Amino acid sequence: MRFAIDSGKLLYALGVLFAAAALLYFVRDVVFDLSITVKAALLLLAFIALFVAGVALERDVLDVVAFALSGVTYVVFVGYVVVRYSPGETGTFLLLAMSAGLFVGLGYALRAGIPTPSRRTAAAALGGLLIVSAGLVGADALSGRVTYDVQTNESVTVSIPETEHTPNRYPYIEGEIGAVTASNPSPFLRALDLPSLSGCLVGPTEHPDETVFINTDIQWDEDTIGASTTKSYAVRAELPIDPNRTESKTYAIEQGLDCSTERSEPTLVVQVGESDTID
Repeated sequence: MRFAIDSGKLLYALGVLFAAAALLYFVRDVVFDLSITVKAALLLLAFIALFVAGVALERDVLDVVAFALSGVTYVVFVGYVVVRYSPGETGTFLLLAMSAGLFVGLGYALRAGIPTPSRRTAAAALGGLLIVSAGLVGADALSGRVTYDVQTNESVTVSIPETEHTPNRYPYIEGEIGAVTASNPSPFLRALDLPSLSGCLVGPTEHPDETVFINTDIQWDEDTIGASTTKSYAVRAELPIDPNRTESKTYAIEQGLDCSTERSEPTLVVQVGESDTID
């Protein structure tokens, strides 16, 4: 039994698959450093451009390929909006319902016979969409990125709670050591990606060179910051303290990367790294 495979259609299908993969990579917020708002707008404009191209093309099955790419782009657009804007159950339902109506309407229009635009008209429409896209990207680049400012206190004092008096054990007591502030000066919704924080203990302490776990009080699912918004998050560190102590213990705090130089007093060195982007 022989299978007849159209090599041209096979290559078209592979092209659509790779385009879908490229779109998914684009919306993961690891390339181009664009705002969420502009990325969503570019996806919608790409959907419109590909649909216009599909209507204008009359060669072989390129129109079908253009419509397939247009549909894939719209699906990625809807998924991106739902994930990044979190419209809620009602909002998601309405978006899906409107999308269903949109595609049923477009399908009916195609079956009924949409007048094929001339090449000049299609080129003008695509040129206009390209200009709008370039304007959005330019506005995004000029509006400013999210900035992060880490401020630490001069010192932190920890003591053993009454429930923690357990002999021969070193408990870890959480203490607030500062704050990190995120500022979004642009009129677009942007990804929120706080810088990574770590610490080490130096100086005369029972735990020299020990790595200290540092975190912020940001919500686990909070990954966006609104337009022209500033948010502040408390920074806390889990500091060791001997449970046999009867008095509190104070650590000086400083920002830096040097954990090898000795200090004259117990010191927590806070190290500020790059943003915790998940690739």
